[in-house]
Amino acid sequence: MRRNALTLVPIALLVAASSPAPLDGKAILARATEAAGGAEWANARTLILRGRAVFWGDKGEVPRSSPDTYVMYRAFDPDRQAAHNAEGKLRIIVADKGKLSFTVGFDGQDTWNEKGIIPKPEADKYWASNFGFGIIRHAAKPGFSAERLADSNVDGHAAYMVRLIDPQGTVSLFGIDQKSFAIRMVGFSTPRGWHVRTYDNFFRPKAMPKWLQAGKVTLTYNGVKQNEIHWRSAEINAPIAPDVFNFATAKLNLDIKPQ
Repeated sequence: MRRNALTLVPIALLVAASSPAPLDGKAILARATEAAGGAEWANARTLILRGRAVFWGDKGEVPRSSPDTYVMYRAFDPDRQAAHNAEGKLRIIVADKGKLSFTVGFDGQDTWNEKGIIPKPEADKYWASNFGFGIIRHAAKPGFSAERLADSNVDGHAAYMVRLIDPQGTVSLFGIDQKSFAIRMVGFSTPRGWHVRTYDNFFRPKAMPKWLQAGKVTLTYNGVKQNEIHWRSAEINAPIAPDVFNFATAKLNLDIKPQ
């Protein structure tokens, strides 16, 4: 009996040694970055997405509108520190059947729409309710912390849940697919309430096969679905003319062809 007991000890130690260490928050987000495209994804300079959208109101189940054109131009800030402030440059164009429905832009200083420059307090409130996903690109930098929370699921996909805290102390909650490490969800508090975006229908652009792009983005506020974006194409690090982001030349840069 003693010999059998002694021979079992090294086997038990071997099993313990072969068990992988539990993933912490930082490790999960590092795996998510790699799955999204690695350094090319984290350090992207520009992004152009084209697709369509569906919008609902605060009441009722029938969509308010379903524009056939939804285009986003992004120029990223490589030194971003705050999760939910306007950063870099942005332009969104929404149109249907070749007619402009809405456009909004941020040129690095001013926010504007098709009617003119938006006052800063109003603009800050608007961006605080919309900016949030991109901060995950900076999660490994000094000043950021990541805490693993109880595992959950996102749209039926088992997910690791990680609380990411930026240097200003702002919190974002990310859901990371436990199998693929795709980023399935981000949630954060906004002036409109608790905002959640979920991601699905992933694809990889031909020109950037390592880049994992969500083809469907669903946005909710306080648990109520407000809109869906269906992306059909993605261009990474393509040149974007500076005047695309400027109000003075906005009417010269209307990308309103049906997508």
